[in-house]
Amino acid sequence: MQEFKIRASASGKIMTDARAKKDLLSQTTITYVQEWLKERIYKVRKDFGNKYTQKGIQIEDEAIDKAIEWLDLPFTLKNETYFEDDFFMGTPDLVLEDEVIDVKCSWDAFTFPLFENELPTKDYFYQVQVYMHLTGKKKARVVYLLLNTPENIAPYEFKDDYSTLDKKYRIKSFDVAYDAEIIEKMQTRVTDIREYINELKF
Repeated sequence: MQEFKIRASASGKIMTDARAKKDLLSQTTITYVQEWLKERIYKVRKDFGNKYTQKGIQIEDEAIDKAIEWLDLPFTLKNETYFEDDFFMGTPDLVLEDEVIDVKCSWDAFTFPLFENELPTKDYFYQVQVYMHLTGKKKARVVYLLLNTPENIAPYEFKDDYSTLDKKYRIKSFDVAYDAEIIEKMQTRVTDIREYINELKF
């Protein structure tokens, strides 16, 4: 069986601390690792899909193009390069000369972080830490976009139309600095997970 590595997009799932100090791994982490193992044992993938993830997947290219346009990033293309080392793996949306950018699509106006001053989702913090580590960059941005929801995803819900709004109401960017201590902690957590897997009897 392949050695455990964490995908950047799932890295937050292994970073919750156990309630009891004697435990190396939290129940959240153990649940994730057991699902990871089942996917490899049974050669299946667990379906995490819902309307929110469907929107992000379906309009991913549109969102990246909009981010490039609205952030005024000349001569920038969607990153297609897959990065991997001994602990992590992932494909950032945009890799620039001195930073990486990850693009997120909000479901609607009420989930768009218009008034937030700090990155509202801790999982995305860990995700871009991994991207920075893999690419050697020291800066990252998590960029939220508010784009229309395709009708095939939510045909019976309200019809949102944000296309006429000024872009200042449709894009929100959060800066994240590289933190070597966080990466070291994540590498330790991956090592702990590997030990847990080796100790399982199945």
